[in-house]
Amino acid sequence: MNILAIETSCDDTCVAVLEAKPSKTGVSFTTHSHVVQSQPIHTNYGGVFPAMAKREHIKNIGPVYEQAMRKAKNPKIDLIAVTVGPGLEPALWVGITFAQELAKTLGIPVVPVNHMEGHILSILPSKGKTFTWKKKNTLFPALSLLVSGGHTELVLAQDIGKYKLIGQTRDDAVGEAFDKVARMLGLPYPGGPAISLLAKEARKDKLRITNDELRIKFPRPMIHSKDFDFSFSGLKTAILYYIRDLPTGQAGNNPLTEKMKSEIAREFEDASIEVLVSKTLRALEKYKARTLIVGGGVSGNTYLQKTLKVTLKKISPKVTAHFPAKGLSTDNALMIAIAGYFASQKKTKNSHLLKANGNLML
Repeated sequence: MNILAIETSCDDTCVAVLEAKPSKTGVSFTTHSHVVQSQPIHTNYGGVFPAMAKREHIKNIGPVYEQAMRKAKNPKIDLIAVTVGPGLEPALWVGITFAQELAKTLGIPVVPVNHMEGHILSILPSKGKTFTWKKKNTLFPALSLLVSGGHTELVLAQDIGKYKLIGQTRDDAVGEAFDKVARMLGLPYPGGPAISLLAKEARKDKLRITNDELRIKFPRPMIHSKDFDFSFSGLKTAILYYIRDLPTGQAGNNPLTEKMKSEIAREFEDASIEVLVSKTLRALEKYKARTLIVGGGVSGNTYLQKTLKVTLKKISPKVTAHFPAKGLSTDNALMIAIAGYFASQKKTKNSHLLKANGNLML
């Protein structure tokens, strides 16, 4: 079975071709193509505008599809999988409409895919083109920490397709907070990599501000709450006020020096990741999960990965942590193809759900 997958939930136009060969023991997957076209136009505005994203998707979807098919050597497609949510609805509709029209032309079915399930399954592909999924596995029950610019969630996964949301952000997603703090510091969009680079330099060089009045300590919102929800708006606001209240120099100079930017970035990243790790560890203990799956754009944060691995080794050495391979932490169509395959194997067909839902839940 050759699956064509389409992902247009935000500002990346993605198409992939994945071959699935089921067997008695599981399924073997082979990646034939995986194409991602980003939209750099949003860099100029410090964020993604839905209408602009839609326009860029409309411009990109045809060429990206053709490129993916050429790379895959134009195989016969048996199934189309497309993201229907959550995400930006104007952007989602571009992918859905393209999938529906293509399915009519080819006379094949379309399956709707939840973007967040895609992130959970993004840990399946290995470094090579071929990877397998065995029916008898040691992955579940798993706890999934899904962290991106649009979501911060803890999901209990009993099996593929069996999910329970146990915690989520009550306001800003952690990736959104990274972007907004980066903007406050005059850093480029997307803000995650820029913040992490400054924070890394601050830790490596042990940069510390000696003036007691300028020592930085930001809050860890909801870190002690008994539930598994998150909040990052207060942390973001604390940084905004901190920068606002900095004393200006005698000549009215900008008080935000490069050293201070590094310190703010370090403390913000420390605070954010401390909360994520603390909540995740408590959830692992409560639900007795066998593995930890970390997905979404922020899962590529090296400090988050390092902190989770080190802490798990000390506190929960029996829990195995899984992160997406390089290039699969951000939005991609390969994860949608995988989710589409498993959706196609269900007895209940969900083709009637082929409509954009920006707030779709697992």
